[in-house]
Amino acid sequence: MGLSRRAFHGALSGVGGTLVLTGFRKVMAGFGAVGTTAPEQVVERLEELGLLDGWSSEARRVLTAGAHLAYGVGTGTVLGLLRRECGGAVEEASVGSALGVLAWGVGWASWLPLAGVHLPPWKQQTPKVLLPILDHVVFGAAWGLLYRAMRPDRV
Repeated sequence: MGLSRRAFHGALSGVGGTLVLTGFRKVMAGFGAVGTTAPEQVVERLEELGLLDGWSSEARRVLTAGAHLAYGVGTGTVLGLLRRECGGAVEEASVGSALGVLAWGVGWASWLPLAGVHLPPWKQQTPKVLLPILDHVVFGAAWGLLYRAMRPDRV
């Protein structure tokens, strides 16, 4: 499959993975185990910088949801470009989970701390770091299964 098709299927799978992650977070919220997401933290940082002065709370919620979806689509696109071969369902869920954790590590150890959103993971307490890792495992597994389902060359 060509590069553009892999990117396209990756992006679509990113939408699906984001929706699955959103559902997972709602379940976790029912248990009281949810912290703020990276998109929420980015919007909070924009507020601190005064870049959202005059924005209504509804507009901020839409911005947060848009940032969450954009992150999922962007991540899915990159994962699609990285994933050249296609295996069985278990393999794709596993590879997707590993790639999801890789995406977490890249973001949480580079651009999020550089943007002043939060500290890098090695400077945070373990419970604060564990849920985002689990989030990215869930996102990645859903992404991998959806990406596999769309590929014409799946086994």
